[in-house]
Amino acid sequence: MTQDALNYAANQNKLKLEPEQSKQLMSAYLQLKLWPDVAAVLETLQNRGLRLALLSNMTTAMMQACVKGSNLEVLFEFQLSTDRVKAFKPDSAAYSMATEAFHLGKHQIAFVAFGGWDVAGAKAFGYPTYWVNRLDVPPEELGLSADGTGHDLSSLLSFIDSLPRT
Repeated sequence: MTQDALNYAANQNKLKLEPEQSKQLMSAYLQLKLWPDVAAVLETLQNRGLRLALLSNMTTAMMQACVKGSNLEVLFEFQLSTDRVKAFKPDSAAYSMATEAFHLGKHQIAFVAFGGWDVAGAKAFGYPTYWVNRLDVPPEELGLSADGTGHDLSSLLSFIDSLPRT
């Protein structure tokens, strides 16, 4: 699907990608870099005893390469790829992977998203949601909004602290 999206974007922009260029761009997904605030906030959450997982539309191989390349393997209890359920977010089957992995109810899992559409999907599923709106884009008009939002992860800690404990 990622290759198809790349081809679409190239065609939409009237760009001719040679096979080697396409391969190089596709391999960039295996080497995504962290935003500067991510590691410290994730370490703080883990040190507070919170269990962490990634839930992504990336393939398992892509996600594992990114996590390993960012030296975050020890922080995540689960790396959940939608490949497992053959359904992409915002399908509820994708979001249910976390409740099943953690053996927790929806209200016991805070879902943190980069995209507004992902917030809407997670919120519709029943998760408390936090939107990291790094690009300061207006919310999509999807009828659901995040319970908390910030421009980076720094305010995620106070959002987590504000959630009811069960």
